[in-house]
Amino acid sequence: MDYELLTILLPAFAAGILVLSTHVVLGKQVLKRGIIFIDLAIAQIAALGAMVVHMDHDIAELAYAHVWMPALFALAGAGIIAWLAKHMAEELEAMIGCFYVLSAVTAMLLLSNDPHGAELLKQLMSGQILWVSWQQLLLPACVYSAILALIFVKPKILNGAAFYLLFALVITLSVELVGVYLVFSSLILPALAINKLKGKYTLLWAYAVGLIGYLLGLYLSASLDLPSGAAIVATLALSAILFRLVSKKRVVS
Repeated sequence: MDYELLTILLPAFAAGILVLSTHVVLGKQVLKRGIIFIDLAIAQIAALGAMVVHMDHDIAELAYAHVWMPALFALAGAGIIAWLAKHMAEELEAMIGCFYVLSAVTAMLLLSNDPHGAELLKQLMSGQILWVSWQQLLLPACVYSAILALIFVKPKILNGAAFYLLFALVITLSVELVGVYLVFSSLILPALAINKLKGKYTLLWAYAVGLIGYLLGLYLSASLDLPSGAAIVATLALSAILFRLVSKKRVVS
């Protein structure tokens, strides 16, 4: 592997590590709450904010608009879902699914007359992890570190309404780094891999599943010239499936 390829793969893998650092913990909580589609919904809403920045040149010229505009959209979406969780708990998953569909349709309508709309939509969905720079990782690293420290000091925060706020902040930054599909996969697949396990090391196994998926996906993407996001989603799924199969035959603790 030559030096030029390493300069591309190393920041991409670092982005994967950053995403997994928070998504494994939050993904476990998503499964616990039974709100599987919340990540897709919030990610899609954050993507809508990015589209607004793309379409409005006045907003695009504002400092860090590509960060705070998607964040505002995601926080608004998280606020609505938090309200639904309180007032429509029995129908929450169905409402979140509808929320996602409406957001996706709105995105298609917004970009229908944009000559670069299809490319932007593809970029937001599949991401461009191979082109992530070290500089792009600074803000997510700081925010994720603060959130993980907060969860470590006050783990019960994940059980309340504040979960939605933390979730929205994490998803906003992750969509910018890796795209909607990888955000969903990084949240759900490692969490599913360990869902039936019990013991104090289950989260470590989930991180291992995620890291193997990212490593293998990036390697295949670079070696075979495959779309990076799609390749990593596939290898994450493979890693999770294999772990579930092995863990059924052996007691993992």
